[in-house]
Amino acid sequence: MKIVKQNNRLVTPDKVTIPFIEGDGIGKEITPVCRAAVDVAVGKAYGGSRSICWREVLAGEKAFCATGSWLPDETVEAFRAYVVGLKGPLTTPVGEGIRSLNVALRQALDLYVCLRPVRWISGLPSPVKAPYKVNMVIFRENTEDIYAGIEWQQGTPEANKFLKFLTEEMGVTGIRFPETSAFGVKPVSVEGTERLVRAAIEYALANRLPSVTLVHKGNIMKYTEGGFKRWGYELAQREYAKELAEGKFFIQDVIADAFLQNTLLTPEKYSVVATLNLNGDYISDQLAAMVGGVGIAPGANICYESGHAIFEATHGTAPDIAGKNMANPSSLFLSSAMLLKYIGWTEAANLMVAAMDKLLAGGKATYDIARFMPNGETLGTVEFGEHLVNLIAGES
Repeated sequence: MKIVKQNNRLVTPDKVTIPFIEGDGIGKEITPVCRAAVDVAVGKAYGGSRSICWREVLAGEKAFCATGSWLPDETVEAFRAYVVGLKGPLTTPVGEGIRSLNVALRQALDLYVCLRPVRWISGLPSPVKAPYKVNMVIFRENTEDIYAGIEWQQGTPEANKFLKFLTEEMGVTGIRFPETSAFGVKPVSVEGTERLVRAAIEYALANRLPSVTLVHKGNIMKYTEGGFKRWGYELAQREYAKELAEGKFFIQDVIADAFLQNTLLTPEKYSVVATLNLNGDYISDQLAAMVGGVGIAPGANICYESGHAIFEATHGTAPDIAGKNMANPSSLFLSSAMLLKYIGWTEAANLMVAAMDKLLAGGKATYDIARFMPNGETLGTVEFGEHLVNLIAGES
């Protein structure tokens, strides 16, 4: 019933258990829709010979109410044991508890790649003239950079101690207002960079994509982001010299602010993008906005060495519309399709993607998207899911 990794590949049994977190807010509405669609797709693709046994695990508000913990150890262990999982959006505790549940899960399982494919689907509204030119896959480093959470609040003894270390031990003189400054540390390592860039290159080669672009701010942060650029090039030249020489892919780099401009002007120049944690956060959401919004943006957090992966809704819990049958399940739906492809059930994944493409091309969407479509037809969350299931099943 469990996925295992053998000989550097995942082996998925025909009857497989996959843990899932329902999620907070709209998670209670979109997660059942997506699970139902996955079940229909798997049944349609394999004629009943394959199936998923869904196992709910707790995190977020539901976990806190039931156990007193925002992220129980049992949840992390379930994802570790079953290798692959699905996650709805989670609330981040305010003023207490874990800094970020999403970050905590990524760090606990060393899910160092945030994988965000971005492409335009015909029929989706877009603020740009040629959204069809956007077709990229973002490899965002997930465990380092300022998201490591190493920081000290202004005015605390810890901040004062760190300031004293900087000025007295390290000879730092460039802090403009030292007595009122908060401080953070930005770790970027050779190992963290190399495994991210390696994963991006392997993805480009496996999918016959032409380029890998390193996006950084190394002109200013010369030893962290500049190091990312240098170490990325060195890794490519050391481990993929043959593929580079044969023209199977090429590697390039772009300063982050120039890249954000270029994605608006010439997005067709980029296919696979490897970048640091904070840059990746900005880039992923801008690209999503260019092709219809974060509501349709899928994503996954992956450790390619161990095989562990959590596929997730990339948006928030949207408490203002929770329980109103207005939530858009597209992000989690497409992330669920990514999950199926990741475990090797590509035929079922393709059925889900084709259903989404057809439904949106026909002008049917939830309110957040339909209101911007010419003659768009607004569907509730449940109705949107029912249409997708019917398309997957071949009934409409």
